[in-house]
Amino acid sequence: MKKSKIVGLGHYVPEKVVKNSDLEKIMDTNNEWIVERTGIEERRWFDPEKDTVSNMATRATHVALERAGLDVKEIDFIVFATITPDYFFPGSGVLLQRELGLQGIGALDIRNACSGFIYALSIADQFIKTGMYKTILVVGAEIQSSALDKSTEGRSSSVIFADGAGAAILQATDEDKGVLSTHLHADGDYAEELYVKDPGSSRKVRLSKELLDGKSFNLTMNGNAVFKHAVVRFSEVINEALSQNGHTPEDIDLLVPHQANLRISNFVQKQFNLPDNKVFNNIMKFGNTTAASIPIAMSEAWEQGKIKEGDLICLAAFGSGFTWASALIRW
Repeated sequence: MKKSKIVGLGHYVPEKVVKNSDLEKIMDTNNEWIVERTGIEERRWFDPEKDTVSNMATRATHVALERAGLDVKEIDFIVFATITPDYFFPGSGVLLQRELGLQGIGALDIRNACSGFIYALSIADQFIKTGMYKTILVVGAEIQSSALDKSTEGRSSSVIFADGAGAAILQATDEDKGVLSTHLHADGDYAEELYVKDPGSSRKVRLSKELLDGKSFNLTMNGNAVFKHAVVRFSEVINEALSQNGHTPEDIDLLVPHQANLRISNFVQKQFNLPDNKVFNNIMKFGNTTAASIPIAMSEAWEQGKIKEGDLICLAAFGSGFTWASALIRW
């Protein structure tokens, strides 16, 4: 059976840098409060005149293709992870396909929030293992800043979330490397602990004056509940990946966690007794970019020489749904 191997990584983030000092001007917060609770010092927010979810994904894809030494026409299929598509429908996968000039190939959109990239990676891995496709583009891209309540009332979430895109090119390989396994989980009992309620199709009227005047279009998060569950599920799903492949935490060369909160990453790092050089975090400068966070982090880690041939790479994520997932990769 074929394996799938990541042959190229790329990312794009908007040019607009929003520092904690900028947020101090529009809400009752301060740099010390934000850094202490999240680890974030700055983040990127999109420019409505320049950035869309699909064109950010396109830019990240071109970087990944260049690094892989591939032509865009070699892509057989697209899996696009986002909870912030450019349109209510269709999904942004077909918009990315159009921008890449790949009319005719399949484009699959998934909505698994912070776990979205690993879910997408798992789907691509299965398609390649079955022989259905040989080269698959996997993308995570988000514009979260337009759904944030940027007032003091909404500061607990608005200081965290940000915008960006990351891409990975997977190809079939006969080598004894690549994606070793993926592990996907969910528990819908906690769906309302981290969600954006509207616009929802189950309302009597999808849009109304009452909805527009309310706060249901903004992101709602129970931070305590998310933290409590995240630290448990992160550990469980990392151990699941290691156990299935006969590895221990000491075998990990680099853990790339979803960039949700630096406190969560540090907690998980301590649980597995991993040194700083074996955990990659960039939430300090990019914030939480949801489905884009892991591919952006992987792309940066590769740029910095922290992902090398033969390394054992572990990806792990937890987020809205609740969903959580992991992947173990031999580079």
